[in-house]
Amino acid sequence: QVQLQESGPGLVKPSQTLSLTCTVSGGPITTNYYYWTWIRQPPGKGLEWIGHIPYTGVTHINPSLRSRASISRDTAKNQFTLQLSSVTPEDTAAYYCAAPVLGYWGQGTQVTVSP
Repeated sequence: QVQLQESGPGLVKPSQTLSLTCTVSGGPITTNYYYWTWIRQPPGKGLEWIGHIPYTGVTHINPSLRSRASISRDTAKNQFTLQLSSVTPEDTAAYYCAAPVLGYWGQGTQVTVSP
């Protein structure tokens, strides 16, 4: 059974860089056809796809966030990481890591951007 766990700061100041890590257990992140994804949900809004890093290691980022977001992986630690630069209060959201096509989701972590 694949399990995902997000970790990172719950509070970030405006203009700083948000960094979240997803630790995967139950299988290597290089497994074929797995797409390791970051998704967020701002308060009162729907889910927003941020991007993914599939088993190939080639990342894809939501065009609306491409100038600020990056996703990387550490295969030795079986982790993948989201970095979001120049955050504003509009980046306040619950952030989830997932392999959504396969139905694997982390529990989510709340991130608040505030001075």
